[in-house]
Amino acid sequence: MVIVGGIYDVLAPLRSSRLLGLITSYLSVKMRSEGSYYVYRKTLRHLEWSFIFASIIEEFVTVEMRPMFMSLTINNIIRMVAGKRYYGDGTEDDNEAKHVRQLIAEVVVSGGAGNAADYFPILRWVTNYEKRIKKLAGRVDEFLQSLVNEKRADKVKGNTMIDHLLSLQETQPDYYTDVIIKGIILVMILAGTDTSAGTLEWAMSNLLNHPDVLQKAKTEIDNQIGLDSLIEEQDIVKLPYLQNIVSETLRLYPVAPMLLPHLASEDCVLDGYDVPRGTIILVNAWAIHRDPKLWEEPGKFKPERFEKKGEDKKLMAFGIGRRACPGSGLAQRLVTLALGSLIQSFEWERVGEEHLDMRESEKGTTMRKAKSLQAMCRARPIVQKMLDASM
Repeated sequence: MVIVGGIYDVLAPLRSSRLLGLITSYLSVKMRSEGSYYVYRKTLRHLEWSFIFASIIEEFVTVEMRPMFMSLTINNIIRMVAGKRYYGDGTEDDNEAKHVRQLIAEVVVSGGAGNAADYFPILRWVTNYEKRIKKLAGRVDEFLQSLVNEKRADKVKGNTMIDHLLSLQETQPDYYTDVIIKGIILVMILAGTDTSAGTLEWAMSNLLNHPDVLQKAKTEIDNQIGLDSLIEEQDIVKLPYLQNIVSETLRLYPVAPMLLPHLASEDCVLDGYDVPRGTIILVNAWAIHRDPKLWEEPGKFKPERFEKKGEDKKLMAFGIGRRACPGSGLAQRLVTLALGSLIQSFEWERVGEEHLDMRESEKGTTMRKAKSLQAMCRARPIVQKMLDASM
């Protein structure tokens, strides 16, 4: 794909362990700081309020889940990166927010598109794909540069990722260039939005198709957290079954089923096959996660399987080793906390009697549901307590 090739050309330095270490450190440490944690929690609370205002306390109403999950994940990443909000909360009529929403939507769609001319170069004479993608890349670069310039001009430095990267740029200007900073921002947006939103949609779909699992998770949350306070990040360790639900979702429905392309740095042998140095390697995590040699009843949604010690070590949804996704911790915290909050605050039912369609979309490099999730929700009593406390 041209867009992937272009990103690799610009972001080649990002493959260094130095920058991967920086991103991992920032996501695991800075996101737990008071200021960043406030952004993280406030973004999630906006999701809850969206459901509250969309529903009537006494009745079930139909809710379109996918756009709400996308709003949650994109706002979460953008606010961590730049301290801005482009979805919900009065941004519907804001011109800048409209422009950014349209831009991100185009990037997500184009990022998962294939370019037939990569395989049949003669098609470049009859397609404008590369020209269109280059034009989009220019608009994206302009947007990212505006975020960097705005933060650079601020007299008071904040606690966003751009602020920290600009601080590093002051001491190491040759290494932390604007190109590197923009590359990191782009990776955060591409890797941290559609993927987490997709995982939440798969998780909710599975819970709606398995009401016994949903009830068991609800009981665990009620017993461990109670009915007077909302679930917080520090409560996740007390909710092993909820964590198992997320793990089982990642096993059956990894949103990056082929992970990311890897490159063999040396000649090696994989399962008896000679792999020369420089070979691009794609790992079929989807197939590994459903291999009957590794899993009992591999096609069944069964969170209880992860009660067995060491079972989670077989998961590859975020890759493994030094090249594993540096944002895996953040993604798992966000998905687990969001899912737990929705279970705690609302009753959930399918729109109809039939089980939800769990077929996968055939388009794109991320694995989304072919049909966007709709669900019926009704606020639980804890929501009324939350409303009363906010008065």
